[in-house]
Amino acid sequence: MLGINMAREHGSMAVESHHTRWRKSSYSNAGGECVEVASLSGTRLVRDSKQANADRLAFSSTAWNAFLGAVKAGEFDV
Repeated sequence: MLGINMAREHGSMAVESHHTRWRKSSYSNAGGECVEVASLSGTRLVRDSKQANADRLAFSSTAWNAFLGAVKAGEFDV
């Protein structure tokens, strides 16, 4: 179906449409090497901004909040 994408997360489906609101960090560089995030029915969708029509990753709110907490705690600092 045109304009509809589906993401799977642990057996459940999240259906997005052209109305899905994607957000990109204000810290993103001009080179386009970033990801975009959308919230949809309690699921967080993540996509590559350079390949907006490619597959998405889907995370439950619990998993997404754990990831954000780890980022803020510096667990992924290089």
